Amino acid sequence: MDETRTAERRKQAFEGLPPGPARTRSSLVWAALIPVTATVGGFLAQYPYGLLWLGVLLVLAAAGIGAGVAGTGWNRAGVATVVGFGTMALGVFAGPSLYEAYATQLGERVDAVVVETGERPGLKGDALSFCRVADASGTVRELGQQQNCFGKFEKGQHVVLFEDPLGMLDPRVEATGDRTFDPLGPSISAGLFLLVGASMFSGGMRRRSDRDLLEEHRRKHGPPWRSGASA
Repeated sequence: MDETRTAERRKQAFEGLPPGPARTRSSLVWAALIPVTATVGGFLAQYPYGLLWLGVLLVLAAAGIGAGVAGTGWNRAGVATVVGFGTMALGVFAGPSLYEAYATQLGERVDAVVVETGERPGLKGDALSFCRVADASGTVRELGQQQNCFGKFEKGQHVVLFEDPLGMLDPRVEATGDRTFDPLGPSISAGLFLLVGASMFSGGMRRRSDRDLLEEHRRKHGPPWRSGASA
C-alpha cells in the first residue's frame, strides 16, 4: 500500500506541476537533456570497439525516455512522436557531422597513398566501399565509408589523412588537405537539435494529467453513458 501511494505521489508531482517557475525549469531540463544525450551518443558511435555500442544505446535511450516522458508522463502523444523520431535522426546526423568537424579542424594532416580500393558486403547485405592507405612511415590502414571512403578514390592516388590527436578515432581521408567541411550535416543536426529541444519544452509547458484528459473528454463528448440510466 505504501509503495502504491508513493508511486501515485510521484506521478502526481511529475504530471501536475502548476504553471510557473517549477514547470519551466523542469521543461528546460528535459529540453536540454534529451537532444544533448542523443548528440553525445551519436558522436560516441563514431568510435570503435565498445564505445560504438554505448553511443547507439545512448541515442536509443534518449529517444525512448523522451517519448515516454512526453507521451505517458505529459499526455502529449504528438510531442512524443516528434521527439522519438527526431532524437534518433539527431543521433544519426550529429555523430558523423561532429566527427567530420573534429577531424578536419583539429586532426593532424598526414600524407598518404591509396594502395587498394574495393567493396565488401555489409551486415545488411549491401555493398560497402573500403580503401587501404599507406602513409610515409609505411603504416597501412583500412578505412571505410565512415572515414569518408565512398569509392571516390583510385589506387595510387595521393590523399591526406586527418589523424585524431588523441589517437582513438580512425583517421578521416580526404583528397586534399583543405580543412573546410560541408555545412549541410551540421545544419541538419542543428535543426534537429532545436526541433527536439523545442518539442520537449513545448510539451512540458503544456503537460496534462489524467484528470485534465478526463475533463477535456467530458467537455467534448459529455459525461460517460451509464447502463440502466433513464432515457
